[in-house]
Amino acid sequence: MAMASMTVNELGPMLTATEVAEMLHLHVNTVKRLGDRGELPFYRVCKRGDRRFRLDDVLRFLHQNR
Repeated sequence: MAMASMTVNELGPMLTATEVAEMLHLHVNTVKRLGDRGELPFYRVCKRGDRRFRLDDVLRFLHQNR
């Protein structure tokens, strides 16, 4: 079974949890918790499993939670 892969260009700009936290004025742990609950989609990258958030998803989340 082949895994689907997407290039960075297809996903758009990606942000770290720290960058999202600064952008939304939240603690980084709150951003991770939002991701874990499915409220803010994220992607796992590299062997460590770091989280990356699409800028479009963050802006959508911000707009929906004003």
